[in-house]
Amino acid sequence: MMMAWIKRHKIALLIFWFAFIAIACNLSSSTRPPTIVPRSSPTPPPTIGFATLSPAELPSSIATPHPDSNVELLNLINQIETDRLMLHVDALASLRTRHVNSQGINQAYDYIRGEFDKITQQTGNLFVFTHEFPLEWAGTRTIQRNIAAVISGDEIGAGTILISAHYDSISQFPEDSVVDAPGANDNASGVATLIELARIMSQRPHRSTIMFVAFSAEEVGRRGSLAFMTDYISSQGIEIDAMINLDIIGSSTGPNGINNDRQMRVFSANPNESLSRQLARSMNLIAFNHAPDMELIVENAEDRQNRYSDHLSFSERGFPAVRLIEAAEEPNRTNTSNDTIDDVQASYLTRSAQTVLVTVTSLADGLRPPRNVSLRDNGGGVRQLVWEQVPGATSYVVALRRPNSLIYDQQFETTENSVTWDGFVPTRFAGVAIAARDENGLIGPLTEEILIQ
Repeated sequence: MMMAWIKRHKIALLIFWFAFIAIACNLSSSTRPPTIVPRSSPTPPPTIGFATLSPAELPSSIATPHPDSNVELLNLINQIETDRLMLHVDALASLRTRHVNSQGINQAYDYIRGEFDKITQQTGNLFVFTHEFPLEWAGTRTIQRNIAAVISGDEIGAGTILISAHYDSISQFPEDSVVDAPGANDNASGVATLIELARIMSQRPHRSTIMFVAFSAEEVGRRGSLAFMTDYISSQGIEIDAMINLDIIGSSTGPNGINNDRQMRVFSANPNESLSRQLARSMNLIAFNHAPDMELIVENAEDRQNRYSDHLSFSERGFPAVRLIEAAEEPNRTNTSNDTIDDVQASYLTRSAQTVLVTVTSLADGLRPPRNVSLRDNGGGVRQLVWEQVPGATSYVVALRRPNSLIYDQQFETTENSVTWDGFVPTRFAGVAIAARDENGLIGPLTEEILIQ
């Protein structure tokens, strides 16, 4: 089956590979005055609704940017291997079902654990363990297993980033463990990406600790992630700086022939100033700068109506958590026998994986955000934004959010650790956050948002 797929798509894959070589991210390592990077795109997110600031409206020290390409980041993006992703999807979907009361769930565990163990043998930089928990579903008691793989960070205080995907599947008959539920898109696509990210990221050290977790029993009330939170995260006192949940990320097709292969949705808990929503718009900004081939659309909800996923097990406990999901979801395919590999588009899944890789790299490897940020009133309608310098920073990205906006609508860049401006007023902007850029052009995680009042 896979050989036929590879032959059919050989030319398309070659074209796709060369297309990525041509991408250049709008980064700047110049020592010239600060640069502005307007938040605009050929297809602007529907949540913006505001015009981009003109150069005359910006602080006087801000200059026009000189775009530069980040070869190191481009090389990282190209390490995602499409064939590996599709082989993982095929291996899991071919089990027919991964229902929690089926043999398929055990076979899926063996496969995922085996892939993580292979990575450990190859890199020696991935610690893998199994977390067991009891489950009773449809009158059957079982022992379910979450699979975790950890790369220890090498910088004290850089925190922990958790990336997850659930590996169980279910049909339109939730208690039936026999009926076909291949779950190629929901959620072999997420698990395939999880394994591929672990393979790539375990090949080098990182500032932050990175945890990859494949959850079981998500489809029956996210019992796996709830148990993991109680038994491991809470009991060990682990602070999670960002939880990124990958669930249904492999198809660009939706109802009525819709095809959206350039966007993903990001769901996060309200209110708009919550830590989860701040993580969502930080990822939107990072992708805007570093992954221009995929736009992350920040949604004003924790998930689709009457739906859920494992990120909620973390945001309910106060941790920043988001769910990534494709833009053009086909509800009549999810949780049915029709969720097969035929409806997983290799190019879209690859771009999804690349976007996640870029955002996680920024959060894990970028310089830590500036400390002691304050917005001072200088009088006469002028305010000064001040922060501590970050060792190794070549510049700072200042991100601004319009009133009622879900994302940072505008950003500008400065080499100084302060900005004096008459634009820091609540009628124009509701919040501001700052990130440091390193000598390679990588933007790090943003500060917690400062509300402009």
